[in-house]
Amino acid sequence: MKKEESKLRINNEIKALHVRLVGDNVEQGIYDIHDALNIAEELGCDLIEISPNALPPVCRVMEYQKYLYQQKKKQKELKARQKQTELKELRFGPNMGENDYQVKLKHAEEFLHEGNKVKATMMFKGREIAYAEQGKQILLRLAIDLEKFGNADSMPILEGRRMSISISPKKR
Repeated sequence: MKKEESKLRINNEIKALHVRLVGDNVEQGIYDIHDALNIAEELGCDLIEISPNALPPVCRVMEYQKYLYQQKKKQKELKARQKQTELKELRFGPNMGENDYQVKLKHAEEFLHEGNKVKATMMFKGREIAYAEQGKQILLRLAIDLEKFGNADSMPILEGRRMSISISPKKR
């Protein structure tokens, strides 16, 4: 916000000869800069250049502090509307049953529906690493089952005793 404050020109800092005037209790139109400054002074407000690149530049008649407050409020509101995507992790085993798989699949669908990324991790304990191919098949099956909710970012990757795949939600 500090950068935006420094860009704004108010009152005598405005260099243009003519300005388009907007604001409350002001007749909108194009005015000479001196007339616009007089109007702002009569109302006990500031002349704020809100659009310097327009021809002629657009200036608003209002209190400077009130304008800054409204800008901060708008920024805060926009930030609140943005959704942060989270990474949800599901852990699988290479010898899991069909019912366990279906439960994990439903959880993954819910996470993707909410707009979160899903990371499915296949954990190999002890000698289960011998079933790496079976684990890969389960993760690929999961990616295929979740195709209508999200897209797999990559193929399953084996890192030590873990194999993982990440799935991003589809845009709506």
